[in-house]
Amino acid sequence: MRAAVIGGGPGGLYFAALAKQLSPEREITLWERNARDDAFGFGVVFSDETLDGIAQGDPEVFAAMSAEFARWSDIDVRYAGEVRTSGGHGFAALDRNRLREILQRRCAELGVDVRYGTPAPPVGQLRAEYDLVVAADGIRSATRDTYRESFLPDLDERHCRYMWLSTDKVFEAFTFIVEQRDFGVIQVHAYPYNDHRSTFIVELEEDAWRRAGFEALADREFARGESDEESVRRCEEILAGHLDGHRLIPNASKWIRFSTVRTASWSHGNVVLLGDAAHTAHFSIGSGTKLAMEDALALAASLHEHPTVPGALAAYEAERRPAVESVQRAAQASLEWFETIGRYRGQGPDQFAFNLLTRSRRVTYDNLRARDAEFLDAVDTALGEGEIVPPMFRPIRLGGLTLRNRIVVPPLATYTAVDGVPDAFPRAQLTAQTLGGAGLVFAGMTAVSPEGRATTGCPGLWTDEQEAAWRTTVQAVRRLSGTPLGIQLTHAGRRGATTVPGPDGIGLPLGANGWPTLAASPLPWDEAYPAPREATPADLAAVTASYAQAAARADRAGFDVLELQFGHGHLVSGFLSPLTNHRTDAFGGTLDNRLRFPLEVLAAVRGAWPEAKPLVVRISASDWAEGGTTEAEAVEICQALAAAGADSIDVSTGEVVAHQRPPYGRSYQTPFADLIRNATGVPTVAVGAISSYDDANSILLAGRADLVAVGRAHLYDPLWTLHAAAEQGYTGPGVSWPAPWQPGSRKPPGPRADRVPPRLELLRARTAPVHRRWVPGTPARPLAATASC
Repeated sequence: MRAAVIGGGPGGLYFAALAKQLSPEREITLWERNARDDAFGFGVVFSDETLDGIAQGDPEVFAAMSAEFARWSDIDVRYAGEVRTSGGHGFAALDRNRLREILQRRCAELGVDVRYGTPAPPVGQLRAEYDLVVAADGIRSATRDTYRESFLPDLDERHCRYMWLSTDKVFEAFTFIVEQRDFGVIQVHAYPYNDHRSTFIVELEEDAWRRAGFEALADREFARGESDEESVRRCEEILAGHLDGHRLIPNASKWIRFSTVRTASWSHGNVVLLGDAAHTAHFSIGSGTKLAMEDALALAASLHEHPTVPGALAAYEAERRPAVESVQRAAQASLEWFETIGRYRGQGPDQFAFNLLTRSRRVTYDNLRARDAEFLDAVDTALGEGEIVPPMFRPIRLGGLTLRNRIVVPPLATYTAVDGVPDAFPRAQLTAQTLGGAGLVFAGMTAVSPEGRATTGCPGLWTDEQEAAWRTTVQAVRRLSGTPLGIQLTHAGRRGATTVPGPDGIGLPLGANGWPTLAASPLPWDEAYPAPREATPADLAAVTASYAQAAARADRAGFDVLELQFGHGHLVSGFLSPLTNHRTDAFGGTLDNRLRFPLEVLAAVRGAWPEAKPLVVRISASDWAEGGTTEAEAVEICQALAAAGADSIDVSTGEVVAHQRPPYGRSYQTPFADLIRNATGVPTVAVGAISSYDDANSILLAGRADLVAVGRAHLYDPLWTLHAAAEQGYTGPGVSWPAPWQPGSRKPPGPRADRVPPRLELLRARTAPVHRRWVPGTPARPLAATASC
């Protein structure tokens, strides 16, 4: 095989070395446009997981790297004039240029033909002359641009400005500096990488960057390799209190915006992308060098394991893409957190540090306890009024009602009603869930009128018979449990008149057996649905009255909490979104007009629902479609709803238009609850893909929401909250086991729980300390921990 490699960064060099090592007969030629000794970049950070792969892939490279590592386990968060330290994280860093020298030397030893100071020939020529072309040509990859129609790149340029620098101040730990100045928030990501230097990345939100005077300083063209020296000196002035008299050292350092690179395919014929050419992940969770070297190992291994280049490239992408996309999801959460860091200015140092450490969702409440229990206990104590209590089991006041804990069972439809009358199944479901320990349980998707149903199996609350059935259900539940009960009211609008959803969650139009639907504008859900009728002012008045009447019935039936469904594309939701509201009257156009009908409904319901009983409103804070509700509009909507009497906002997203593209994933909607809570001060419920008590505790302690709705997990296990208490060893007032179930309140032993393993080591392995700082001259011993993201 003849292989051509474009780009002599660590990813390209490491691939060339591994591929040559596995098959010495291969002819591998690498082109690098810069001279061998040209120095670019500063320090790079590796996780122990990546280092394990390097150790197995090339022990000589690993040994050379290990001899130079700066290692530490602490993260320092400098915020509001105080420092909070969390240990047990495990980092290894070294100078990127030393890494490149190690890999250059290894390639020379193995016989790789490396051509420094030589631009690569056109990729089309290389394709014809070589069996394989590896494009490791960076974020501005010319190869990727040449075959754009095959790779289908998506470059998402973000909002903050940042500058890579180094400093001769040697930090002892990974250090996050967050300072509020007169121009806004300035933040620094700093870490040591040898005995003399630390990486020092300065980042600001765009408006703060301008107000700080950097726009004027950077307002000129810089030559390749030139640094913005005036901005560097300005950073030194602003951050002098953290530099302790040391200087900032630039290297082609200029203000830039981060671009997240995603590509639909990583290969085109015999050309394959590697590292930043294929994908990027924000620097706040790790280095691009780390990802590129992992790519290199996976690609070399795939070529070794598969007899053909097409088969090898397909295997490489199939194996590597899921891992990269997982990192990119974490990186996206992290970069968005830093972009909106200003919203957390009201948090105290303990909560802020916890929030920062858990921002990517890879580090969690339990994960931090395993790393540094003392740190987590300090945060728990600071926010738990002196007690160490899992956040999910702390009480909360909602309107005139106190909930014993923060877990909510959201409305979960059963689709078993006949003519809107709930049958025995919702009674059994609600009984099980209220006995299961949650602080609040909702009955699901209850229509305010016959034509407001989503399906023929949906319950309603527009007749005396339905009211009586609900009263009977509430009374039956009350006899066994004192857990507060809520009910959600809705009018399905254009999403009505469908079959009961199948396993995929999608219902189909009932056709001739359906009923006419109503909407803000006569737009069908999709081409398979009939067009709804545009609601007239008379229709809206009738719907408003039906909501108020249903609210009064819910009160008489004995419910403690009421939720209004103003999201998910139902009738009221259709007025809020510009994608579904094309009206030109007083109910369409501007956001004030689009809010008019929702606020009329809320006012009518608030007048019919007792003031002491909480009233919750669910919204879709994003439509996940171009031209939909913006974050600023979502904040304004929630401010208006709170001013009109909503006690809490249940923050969901999507299901407003059929062409939505939500980024499904673990707790993917929580950032919107975070946004609303911290922008408005209104208590929020986080909902969507939250299924572990660890995630619930993380969300609550970080201040991203006030309550957490756990839906499908409660269908899997109606006693989810009780079991979460048992798993955490919690026995306080935040949860109560029913007396007949008390014998089961402790987690039962698992398989082989009675086995006591023998001692099989003469000398016990030394336990790594929780806290380890980098001190120049410290031997580079490995740490028994995993780097944080």
